[in-house]
Amino acid sequence: MRFWIGVTDNNWYKFLADLRPDEVNFWQPSAMPPFTNALMGLPFLFKLKRPYNHIAGGGFFVTYSSLPLNLAWEVFGPKNGCASLDELRNMISKLTSDKRSDGQIGCTVLANPFFFDEPMWIPDLPGWASSIVRGKMYDTKGSEGMSIWNDVQARLRLHQPENIQTDRSPIVADQVEKYGSPVMVRPRLGQSSFRVLVTDAYQRRCAITGERTLLALEAAHIIPYSEEGLHDVRNGLLLRADFHRLFDAGLVSVSPDLRIKISRRIKEEWFNGQVYYRLDNHPLSVLPAHPSMRPDPDCLDWHYRNKFQA
Repeated sequence: MRFWIGVTDNNWYKFLADLRPDEVNFWQPSAMPPFTNALMGLPFLFKLKRPYNHIAGGGFFVTYSSLPLNLAWEVFGPKNGCASLDELRNMISKLTSDKRSDGQIGCTVLANPFFFDEPMWIPDLPGWASSIVRGKMYDTKGSEGMSIWNDVQARLRLHQPENIQTDRSPIVADQVEKYGSPVMVRPRLGQSSFRVLVTDAYQRRCAITGERTLLALEAAHIIPYSEEGLHDVRNGLLLRADFHRLFDAGLVSVSPDLRIKISRRIKEEWFNGQVYYRLDNHPLSVLPAHPSMRPDPDCLDWHYRNKFQA
């Protein structure tokens, strides 16, 4: 089993350890991913900087994306490890040679984070060099990786967070496929993870119109989360903001055969809507490339039958 140990800002860690969120954005000022080809569920451990140099917690990899700074704050808010957008800008500017604080940042999305109490922090990592700046991938097939992972497992057994569903047994490979690949542990996704996954699944384009202006696009739940809909990419559509509002109101829907449906009530109540009616009964403009990320027909059927104002 592989796992990543990432060099972690101490203030970022302390802020989030106090907050105890359901997910976090382990960001970096450059839009370069810390690793590639990782499976969802890969353990990601937090190694603090000097004077600590200990593993103090971790989370489980969901996805990686690059986002404009303003949008990263909109999506994650305090889950970025600070209290305000201005504070995030200041943190980033200190880490860039040109003091840049805006533009794209790299976002490694982690679900189900856990934070050890200080007496449980893990010191003296085998195989760790002082020259490592970003992090290192370990494998439990090697003695160094196995030693570290045994220490992590022992701490999780003693004080296992409620949001990690491992039945108090060691975290092992989950044989059930999710999004086309087996995962190490099944992360419980939050709203921020859902938004990033849906945004990238639809290639950052509105499913209905094909619009590419990222700041105008929003991840919509097909079955609302308030009505037991899941934060699952198959329960999502990436929509332009106006279509998102119309979809939530039941004035727009998508049939199980992936055709756009526009309610007559738009014209009846507002004497308008020509821009919308031109799309009525047309197929969706954009779908995820991977079939496992496409909208669930049962979710679409639920929305069409229960929400759409036909």
